[in-house]
Amino acid sequence: MRLAKNGDKGAFDGHLRKTVLKGRIASDSIAMNASRHKVLNSPAIRRMPSYLHWLLRIQESGKKTVSTTELADYMRIGWIVVRKDIALTGISGRPRIGYDIGKLIVAIRAYLGWQTMHSATLVGAGALGSAILGYDEFVRYGLNIETVFDTDPAKIGTDVHGHTILSLASLPEVFRNNVPEIAVLCVPASSAQDVADLLVAQGVRCIWNFANVTLAVPENVIVQREVLAGGLAMLSVKMKKAAGANIDIED
Repeated sequence: MRLAKNGDKGAFDGHLRKTVLKGRIASDSIAMNASRHKVLNSPAIRRMPSYLHWLLRIQESGKKTVSTTELADYMRIGWIVVRKDIALTGISGRPRIGYDIGKLIVAIRAYLGWQTMHSATLVGAGALGSAILGYDEFVRYGLNIETVFDTDPAKIGTDVHGHTILSLASLPEVFRNNVPEIAVLCVPASSAQDVADLLVAQGVRCIWNFANVTLAVPENVIVQREVLAGGLAMLSVKMKKAAGANIDIED
């Protein structure tokens, strides 16, 4: 699935339109509602994987405990922020000793819902989708990508990082008895809504959306939108601040 090149967009849309019609799914067949699932403490939640990544590393080195100061130094944030973040998990440290690393890892995983494995599918085996498939750490974070779909005949049947690429047309049949919990959407923005309609119609209730578009979905469907340019925007603003611009930045 090639991403957002002018020559490819029409071909992708044509393949997808056939798939949608074959499945008797139209984009207006489901009453759509652009619902927002607002979550408090979002910045803290986004920091949790970084805590977890470092804790797993130092645990492997044999370290048993970690202090708030050590976590703050690693994250390059204030120790008060770290203490508030860790408090969300329900675990508390011991004075002059710190946190038990093993217990803290368990607590963070439980807070994020990563203590169990979640089944997933990925749609769009282009450059971004292939990169995601090649990221081995997702298994440690409770995400198991079981199936991968695309519309590009040149990709269907090929292997990408241990995953055989399936035709998007086969998705309803593949999902008939085994609907994944999460769909990772890596398709062009022009096709994202139709693919989302297809996924929702098959029973998918959580979508990790890497297409640069807001999806209209039923209220019982959770969507997490990722805008890769958002990280670049933050980097650019930090560069301006480092160059002397009077800008307030809150991580």
